[in-house]
Parts: sequence; C-alpha cells; structure tokens
Amino acid sequence: MSAIRVGIQLAGLRLGFRQALEAASRLKADAIEIDARTEVHPGDMSGSALRQLRKLLDDLNLRVASVRFATSRGYDTTEELDRRIEGTKKAMKLAYDLGANTVVNSAGYIDPEPDAPSRQVLRGVLSDLGKYSHQVGAMLALETGAESLSTLGELVDSLPEASIGITLNPGNLIVNGFGLDDLPKVAKYVLLVHAKDGLPDRARGRGTQVPLGRGIAEFPRIIASLAEHSFSGCYIVERDMAPDPVAEFGASIKYLRSL
Repeated sequence: MSAIRVGIQLAGLRLGFRQALEAASRLKADAIEIDARTEVHPGDMSGSALRQLRKLLDDLNLRVASVRFATSRGYDTTEELDRRIEGTKKAMKLAYDLGANTVVNSAGYIDPEPDAPSRQVLRGVLSDLGKYSHQVGAMLALETGAESLSTLGELVDSLPEASIGITLNPGNLIVNGFGLDDLPKVAKYVLLVHAKDGLPDRARGRGTQVPLGRGIAEFPRIIASLAEHSFSGCYIVERDMAPDPVAEFGASIKYLRSL
C-alpha cells in the first residue's frame, strides 16, 4: 500500500489565514482545506489575487486538496436555494482554480421516502451540480454525519453516474450515533476523508469528539477499505476547538502517517 496523503483543515488552527498556511507548512502537511466563506472568498479571487495565492502556496510547499463551502441550509429546501446553488458553483470554480477537485458541504435533510418533495428537490439540485462539475473540473463531495452511510449512499446511487462524491467523516458519524459498517458499500464514492475521531455517549444521546487515535474510529481499517477501491484522495485532519491546535494537528499528522 502506498503512503497516504495527509492534510489539515486550516480553520481548526484558529489562526489568521497567512499564519495558518505557515503553520501547515511547518507541520509538513501535504495539503490543506480552505474555507470559501471565511478564509478565501471566490468573489475576491481576481487574476492577480489568484496568482499571488498560488505563489504563496508554492513557496510553502502546500497544495489545496479541498474547498469547504458550508451552508446554513441544505439543498433539500427551496428557501434561498438559488443563492446556495450559485455559491456552490463559485466554490467549485475556486477549487479548480486552486488545483483542487473537491468541494465539501452537507446535503441537508434526506427524507427516507424516495418520492418526498424535498427528496426530489435534493436530487434535482445535486444532478445539476453534477453536470456543472464536468464543466468546471471540481466535484461536490457530501460530508457524512447527519445521516447513516447507507442513507447517503442510497441518495448518491440514485443520481446520474459521477455526479456527486462523498467526504467521509468518521468522527461526525460516531458523534451522531452512526457506524462505519457500510463503508465498503459507499467507498467507491469517497473523494476525501475528514480525519476526525469520536466516542459514543449513550447517556447523552450524542457522542464526543476526541483527538485522533483516541476514539473508536478504526483508521487502519478505514484506510484499508478505501485502498481496496483505489482511493487517491487526501486525509484532512479536522478538529474543533483543540486546546493546543498546532500541537494536536502535528500529532494527528504523525499518527496517520504511522499507519
């Protein structure tokens, strides 16, 4: 098995953008995930700004693996839907311009009834974004966590081929009470992994996020399962509110590379 590529989600460092890039470089991350709402706005990326950012990334020996574009609502509700679609398309174009092929967002509520109106809206929007991905060269990868792997997999299965991918987030699944048993069924759709860990808490009804390697996410098994499906994406370390972000991200990078 070839070595995996490991990156970090810049937002988790809780630093200014330039400082976060420099920290990622010092940590020898292979790649980074940029937030298109809080760090780099697509509308601000003129030709000169784009060239400057690309040069900075080259100087720091970093590449962009993914662009995050988290919306307050999903693609299942029609309220301000056109605005979310347009914003997602701009994020996809930004990702391509920065050398990435993946944009991360959640789907929204996936109604269990296939013929439900919101499910039809969701499928229509995702099909449209899938067509756009072929034009622009970057694909939306729906992040796991709000629903089971099987539910998300069934949605992606129902779309035209090569429309939408999946961002696997084991920590989100664990925190929300879902398992990873269905990973082999959806592994072919996984474009990116958010390397996040967690522990279940039955008393609270909701699990707890913990540092990578200290929860129940079996990353050796995850890596092996994805390798069987020729996964070539990046493992992006994600951690919310770490007490010492730089130190913990560094330890997480070493942990993943040790596997």
